[in-house]
Amino acid sequence: MKLATSLFSYAYEWNSGQFSLEDVIAETRKRDLGTGLEIIGFQSLRGFPYISDQTEKEVKNLLDKYEFEPVALDANIDVAIKRHTKMSIDETVEYIKPQILAAQKLGFPILRCQTTAPAEVYQKLVPFAEKANVVMGIELHTPYSVDHPSVIKMAEMFGQMQTHVLGFVPDMGTCMRAIPEALLTSFKTAGVTDEMIVITKEIWHKDIPTPAKFGELAQRLVPMGATPPQIGRLNMAFSMNGRQPVENWKEIMPYVVHVHGKFYGFDENGDEPSIDYPAIFKVFHEGGYKGYISSEYEGSAFTDEFDAFDQVEKQHKLFKKIIQTIHP
Repeated sequence: MKLATSLFSYAYEWNSGQFSLEDVIAETRKRDLGTGLEIIGFQSLRGFPYISDQTEKEVKNLLDKYEFEPVALDANIDVAIKRHTKMSIDETVEYIKPQILAAQKLGFPILRCQTTAPAEVYQKLVPFAEKANVVMGIELHTPYSVDHPSVIKMAEMFGQMQTHVLGFVPDMGTCMRAIPEALLTSFKTAGVTDEMIVITKEIWHKDIPTPAKFGELAQRLVPMGATPPQIGRLNMAFSMNGRQPVENWKEIMPYVVHVHGKFYGFDENGDEPSIDYPAIFKVFHEGGYKGYISSEYEGSAFTDEFDAFDQVEKQHKLFKKIIQTIHP
């Protein structure tokens, strides 16, 4: 597996206004954080998905100047952007087309897409994507594990279409071994107690659907005096942290076009305690995957305690250590 960095990792630094696009790319190169770069369209590019010639020149110059390979451009599939109704199949198709053209114009071979659009949308987009020569990589983010009905339907459609422009982008937040402690600790600002956290951990380990976990959590916490905002915060532990076995990725390996290396933090040994990356690399290596894995730091979603550049650097150090054990 080759190493890349997603600029999503620097969401806090970017939103603070402290860094320009060149600043974050330059710092990523300075710290030697991979050979590939993943850019978030609506986050990083003014006017996205409509790319001006000036923006095209700027992005391509930055990639060339700092010697990064363009790996993936991240789309947003906002099917509920209207207040009272969701987009139809055809409306969603038209919403994605300019984002495909943006990836083509900027030279990104993959457009990271989302499961918010059903299989029918991507099936209709195949001729358009083939003409643009852009792969639509559908991200498998919690709760969309490989055995989710929508993912099964998507994989069946991939098999029927027999095209190079359809694939999956597994997100490693789907196969976690624990809820990040930093995430749980952050809930205490809303008044969540240690007892509530213990119950949340207990329910998280159960092999039941995510909606059932939401229901059980409310049923058990309301009598304890938990408020709707507190329960809503704790529900994030179920919606963001999946328990799919790592080995299950083997089922869709032929369709994997890119990987998101989601992470939350590290222990004193430099390991990610909530995600078993040695096991993950082993599965993808044995499955023959030779593409990129992008570091995607999620910690800034709930804490500004850590510097994101430092965190990504720690993950790359871990990744290089794991790769060395696979290819000594």
